[in-house]
Amino acid sequence: MSRRYRDLYAAARARLATRLPEAEAARDARLLLAHAAGLSGATLSVRLNDLAEAGLVTRYDALIAARLMGQSVPHIIGVSEFMGRSFAVGAGDLAPRPDTETLVEAALAHPFSRFLDLGTGTGVIAISLLAARTQAQGVATDVDEAALARARQNAQAHGVAGRLQFHAGDWFAALPDGAGRFDLILSNPPYIDRLTYETLPPELRRYERAAALTDGGDGLAAYRAIAKGAPDYLTPRGLVMVEIGYDQGHTVPAVFAEAGYDDIRLIHDLAEKPRVVVAQTPQ
Repeated sequence: MSRRYRDLYAAARARLATRLPEAEAARDARLLLAHAAGLSGATLSVRLNDLAEAGLVTRYDALIAARLMGQSVPHIIGVSEFMGRSFAVGAGDLAPRPDTETLVEAALAHPFSRFLDLGTGTGVIAISLLAARTQAQGVATDVDEAALARARQNAQAHGVAGRLQFHAGDWFAALPDGAGRFDLILSNPPYIDRLTYETLPPELRRYERAAALTDGGDGLAAYRAIAKGAPDYLTPRGLVMVEIGYDQGHTVPAVFAEAGYDDIRLIHDLAEKPRVVVAQTPQ
């Protein structure tokens, strides 16, 4: 028997609501239906009373089953939204989180002409900055070649590839000789400590690379490396900005204080949780 789009959506929403909060179930069911049908959200809205062909029903059911198994919507459809732009996301990639928008907004509150994005992942931070600052230049690094390939793809899609260089490697070791200096160094590093990582839902650990989430230790290794290496690459009174976990509002500022930085500030996200640490170059 033929089924209408709205009936498929209602059934999928109910299935997802057995595992997810109601609002999340409603959002995910709609996003997955639009993807299965090859429609934009706006077009889907005006076609809810249309009859769905059999192939769509089969595709949609498979997508809902994947979501029920714990795979995130970005990993299922290969795309994630960040600051109003769409970014390609692949297997193992850290899907962009809204929390990271706080870091981008903090950076855009300051002047800069050249920046370094350490551990760029899919490139959402660097690309968002370049899209907003059309005269700026950026450099992005990551240890994962597959993530860098995705970042290059996203940079091309958003028209900033000509202003963004990519280098593979671990933190500052990725930079070539003569890399120069930067007004701003940013990072959303792996900051979950080993014990907390082991308590994360199995599906999260299954679909996102461990190295993108945890340092396998106390969650501070990346901050120590950044605090130590940044002065060699920052302009006088340049800034370091890093995303942090909600419970790192004391520990990460302490790392930068111990490294001799000054004017260390903490920025909270919309939920009033500590989210970004800003530190100025030590003199």
